[in-house]
Amino acid sequence: MDWNVLDSISQVDTLIEKSKSNKIVIFKNSTTCGISRMVLKNFQREVDSMDTNDIEFYLLDLLSYRSVSSYIAEKLDVRHESPQMIVIQDGKVIHHDSHSRITASSAL
Repeated sequence: MDWNVLDSISQVDTLIEKSKSNKIVIFKNSTTCGISRMVLKNFQREVDSMDTNDIEFYLLDLLSYRSVSSYIAEKLDVRHESPQMIVIQDGKVIHHDSHSRITASSAL
């Protein structure tokens, strides 16, 4: 699976606008958390077995870009959690989950 890196606040606004033509999935990952690592690995494995051509996937490293995560929470009105998956379509959040509730099938 190929991830796009999410590393700036301005990029969040661009992704919200971009979601009007493509579904956007943001995965917020804590690189030092074993649970986050396991959930990310399972998510990637599931995505690899699916047709996801119309979805763009973005990975946010929470430790390096906490301010971006905070902006996402404020801008999209979704409480910060880690790990967390947020699906954006038509400029708004259509789904979000955290921890073991994160599945690639819920992103479709």
